[in-house]
Amino acid sequence: MRKRSKTGETLLNILYPRRCPVCHDIAAPRGQRICTKCREKLVPVQGPRCCICSKPLEDPQEEYCGDCRRISHHFKKGIGIFPYNPIIQNSLYQLKYGQRQEYGVFYGEFAALYAQKEIAQWKIEMLIPVPLHRRRQEKRGYNQAEIIARSIGDKLDIPVNIRSLYRRKNTKPQKELNPSERKNNMKDAFCIRKSGTESVNGKNILLTDDIYTTGATLDAAAQCLRNAGAKEVYFLTIAVGRDRPV
Repeated sequence: MRKRSKTGETLLNILYPRRCPVCHDIAAPRGQRICTKCREKLVPVQGPRCCICSKPLEDPQEEYCGDCRRISHHFKKGIGIFPYNPIIQNSLYQLKYGQRQEYGVFYGEFAALYAQKEIAQWKIEMLIPVPLHRRRQEKRGYNQAEIIARSIGDKLDIPVNIRSLYRRKNTKPQKELNPSERKNNMKDAFCIRKSGTESVNGKNILLTDDIYTTGATLDAAAQCLRNAGAKEVYFLTIAVGRDRPV
């Protein structure tokens, strides 16, 4: 992907000014990806986290959330950056459905800085965004997980693979389903193209997506990658839900 010159970037900012992912007005000062006054409203998860999925934990004595105590995941572990609160919920909604693709670039750049240490420790060799079904992507025009992945890849110089993994089932939106329905909804949802098996074989892969709730989507994608020979699969999401009582 060819990078724009500074002059070209400036002209684009004049013609199509960036919107702040928090207040959704033109970012101030102009040219920034987020308003200076809005930065303090985006606070990453603080305090104890689940050792596997990184959900915030109420009890600092616990090591795992309720889901990770019950479920054996196909991914090794992952990190979610922001708690899923009304601010981040609205922001990611605009990214997905409001054509605010610049929000994905902002979150990807933030993620690259925030999770750089973990990504290095995991020895990530490839980024794979969780794919949308072809019909859904054609309707939306883009995949928000891919925008995030490309932004991370550009910052950390890690290749992004969008060809090997694809979604063969046009699944129902996960937000409409309970945990059990989510798991069934994602069963056999993903597949590896024949030409993509060699690309993922033996690799440490980082899956990217916007939100982690029960992990059903990431688990299904990770299972598919592991079956194709991936060494280890990790994940990074911009938002993560809270632990649910057992």
